[in-house]
Amino acid sequence: MLELAGIIILGILAQWFAWRFKIPAILPLILIGLLVGPIASEFLNEDGSKLIEPVWDGQKGLFPGDGLYYFVSLAISIILFEGGLTLRRGEIKNIGPVITKLITLGSAITFFGAGLVAHMIFNLSWELSFLFSALIIVTGPTVITPILRNIPLKKDVSAVLKWEGILIDPIGALAAVLVFEFISVGGGSGFTQTASAEFLKILLFGTTFGFTFANALIFSINKKWIPHYLLNVVALSTVLLVFVASDLAAHESGLLAVVVMGMVLGNSKLKNLKEILYFKESLSVLLISILFILLAANIDFKELMLLYDWKTLLLFVLVVFVIRPIAVFLSTYQSNLKMNEKLFISWVGPRGIVAAGIASLFGSKLLKEGIEGAEYITPLVFMIVLGTVLLNATTARMFAKMVGVFLKRSNAIMIIGASDVGRLIANYLKENKRRVVLIDSNPDNVDKAKKEGLEAFEVNIYDEELTDNIELNDVGYMIAMTGSDSINKYAIENFSSAFGEQGAYRLASSQEVITKDYDDENQLFTTQDDYLNLMEAVRDYPEIHETAINSLQDYNTKIEKLYEELKSIPILIKSNSGQIWLISEFEKSIKKIENCMLVYVGKNLNI
Repeated sequence: MLELAGIIILGILAQWFAWRFKIPAILPLILIGLLVGPIASEFLNEDGSKLIEPVWDGQKGLFPGDGLYYFVSLAISIILFEGGLTLRRGEIKNIGPVITKLITLGSAITFFGAGLVAHMIFNLSWELSFLFSALIIVTGPTVITPILRNIPLKKDVSAVLKWEGILIDPIGALAAVLVFEFISVGGGSGFTQTASAEFLKILLFGTTFGFTFANALIFSINKKWIPHYLLNVVALSTVLLVFVASDLAAHESGLLAVVVMGMVLGNSKLKNLKEILYFKESLSVLLISILFILLAANIDFKELMLLYDWKTLLLFVLVVFVIRPIAVFLSTYQSNLKMNEKLFISWVGPRGIVAAGIASLFGSKLLKEGIEGAEYITPLVFMIVLGTVLLNATTARMFAKMVGVFLKRSNAIMIIGASDVGRLIANYLKENKRRVVLIDSNPDNVDKAKKEGLEAFEVNIYDEELTDNIELNDVGYMIAMTGSDSINKYAIENFSSAFGEQGAYRLASSQEVITKDYDDENQLFTTQDDYLNLMEAVRDYPEIHETAINSLQDYNTKIEKLYEELKSIPILIKSNSGQIWLISEFEKSIKKIENCMLVYVGKNLNI
């Protein structure tokens, strides 16, 4: 009981530590597992016992006999199901040729290149070499996001790394599952006719079970046969049912079935999809926390000593500094990415949780079956995972500055609230060559913004989703202009440090406009108008106008005229060079006015 409670407590502490210091959670999880497992057995306990002993065989430990194998299998099935949920057809279609090539051509180069060098350096069989290479294809958003969260990059670079991680996770896992299944059905004896038949059987049953049960679950939810309070647990039990049933029908087809099931659900029009995804994310965090401490603790010290060889370093160097750059440069050939951006993408390729988890599962299974060389799979993959995470976590920011992709000034603008006012201002800013991102929890507002060609995200600002989006790293200005005073204030209080480096502003509340008693005048979009005033002005006059100002006196005169007209609201100042300031920002910092435009929304006063 103490060991089991200790794993959960240590796992959640590791997750908190990773969040607090903005590092990938996999790093402290595996290090804790190694500490309480092989390191404790070798250096801390005289009798050679581990502080946490998972035990695959025998009758001692947390999981006697095959218990750990079954637990890891079920946990990995849930994690892969969640990965499948994130793989959307629309995203693949719209992500552009660079990411498409990275997850196809780039994956193929990594698969064959890493398999070749593993075979040549460690003399592994071709089957095991390609199992190793399939496992290290995946990068994963859980390791990419913490590393890049505080590195201001161009949107294109962040987007490539983010979507490569999201899309390649289930693809890499699927490749590893298929290679492992081919090894299992072939008995390590090669590509026999029997093995091919069994392999096709696994493909057939895995895809059939996944597709059928996914559609059955969608049908049941849409028909409201499942009460809302049971929705998540029914989805969970269905995933486990699919995994077990498919595995019974065709041995080792369960993992393929849950990936397919996740992909079908993720691409459906299920209204409750977000709730299921949030539940699975929370469950995955708990399972990952337990899983990787257990898996790292299960490694024996003699397996770690297999890595104490110059061959290990050579393999790491070839995989990270040769194969990864080749894959990136060939995948980005004739793209719009610059040389320095390609170099940075080549440098950042940390392997993640799926790679480590499936490696332990498959490595231990093959070792138990007596496959020669299987003892190398788990430690080699763990070495690649830990090595790449450590390398990228410690050097990504420095390397970004070195190659010149680090943005010295974050000039993109985030507008929280995609109402008519927000979209009108966003369109004006976009026409003036500024990147603008609209955030709103109302799907109708987000759809309208996208139809107008604006960049918009459907996000609830009370969730963590906003700060996790590394594509927003170049945002330096934030304007909160929703119809809710509490949401506007919450946004300023919680996101100013992340997205308001150059300035964070909100709409004044109706009470502040009436009483002229402001909580913080320096953070107001305008001191004269609230949301209602802006909406009424835009409803009657959905236009933006410019008027020239050439002196401070000219500015003051025109501002007074605009304030006198309720349906004309000043919002921006634009210089001839294209620089833009909010009115409140402009009045604080500018002492001299020459060749500028006063920008206002609403009724045209011809001033």
